Amino acid sequence: MDALAALALQIAWGADEVLDETPVDRTRPAAAMPPVARVVAAPVVAAPTPAPRQNVVARAQAVAQAATSVAELREALAGFTDCPLAATATHLVFADGNPDAGLVLVGEAPGAEEDLSGKPFVGASGKFLDRMLASVGLDRSRYLITNLIPWRPPGNRAPTDAEVLMCLPFLQRHLTLLRPRIVVTLGALSTHALLGTDIGIRKLRGKWRVLPGSEPAARLFPMLHPAYLLRTPGAKREAWLDLIALRRALDET
Repeated sequence: MDALAALALQIAWGADEVLDETPVDRTRPAAAMPPVARVVAAPVVAAPTPAPRQNVVARAQAVAQAATSVAELREALAGFTDCPLAATATHLVFADGNPDAGLVLVGEAPGAEEDLSGKPFVGASGKFLDRMLASVGLDRSRYLITNLIPWRPPGNRAPTDAEVLMCLPFLQRHLTLLRPRIVVTLGALSTHALLGTDIGIRKLRGKWRVLPGSEPAARLFPMLHPAYLLRTPGAKREAWLDLIALRRALDET
């Protein structure tokens, strides 16, 4: 009889326990169990704490404030390697146009064509913006254009909050050095960063405000981003109304 048949036979007979080969005297007191060794967990070693984001922002503020001219600011920004975008971009995209015009347009971040050329708003949305402004008699000899983020985010992704905080001091210093009369923010990102709000751009657009921290006080005018207008043709009517309001304000100053 093989082992499997023997096991089946024992089950049929009602065997439900496994017995030792030698009898056990259960009247004797049980032997004391040996003490169980106490397992002590190894101490947890904390991972190194990365430098707080506030430290990077403070360095950006210090570097930006040390610049006493637009040329120095551009050089300082080119050497600011704390922002990870600087390592992945092809070129720094600083500004283009007339720095003495008194009108500054602020976009969000460079795209692929801007990254290759080193100039802001030269791609499809930039060409559309040029046509928009030309319709009210404005070209780049009449304004300066820049971005909140001076390096292209990889894959044209949205900048992170940390990247915005690192770049904002340079934009603020840029505006302080330029001393414009009017600042036009194009899109939600630059509008939210300069105003310190998260109200939707459709509610903010077309309404005049004072640029925080500007001296003398500059007027800030939020508009829809041209890339948004290309995706949403129905919003072009609002953009046209904003252009008329901007042209009127320029004529009055």
